[in-house]
Amino acid sequence: MEQIQVEIAALKSQIQVLQQERAALSQNNAISGDDHSPSAIVEAYRRQARENPRLSVELKGIDDAIAALTTQLQQKQAQLARWQVESKQLTIQQQLEEAKKVAQVHADRVNELAAELADEIRQLKATADYLSPLYWQVYYKPFITGFKTISVPYVRSDGEVWTIVNRIV
Repeated sequence: MEQIQVEIAALKSQIQVLQQERAALSQNNAISGDDHSPSAIVEAYRRQARENPRLSVELKGIDDAIAALTTQLQQKQAQLARWQVESKQLTIQQQLEEAKKVAQVHADRVNELAAELADEIRQLKATADYLSPLYWQVYYKPFITGFKTISVPYVRSDGEVWTIVNRIV
């Protein structure tokens, strides 16, 4: 990208040099006279071109060179713009990849905590299953209820989309 910026600067510089050269050549042969009507100006330039064909050809060559360099400059600027967009997308892509790595760390931690929580719930259920008959005998009510609907979060991915689901323990 730096190389193309150098090329663009060189093209602009060359175009500017040619424009200055053209202006100098045209200025030295400026049309003089008091009559500045459109037809008089046209006739004066035509007469000048007939009298000095070498200058006219040189001016035409400079104009053609400026046109060619301007076209090349526009192409280079368009190429630079495309590269800048692609570079920006690459930067966004890199940011996305970094964010996905951070999210993966958090998802792994959530899944680890969910596994620990599920284990704790199973142990609590086992204890409740052991205590419930005794508890009923003493207090005439259940010790713990709601084990059929206990769930823990779990993060899974199909590669593109991540989903948080509830796993029933």
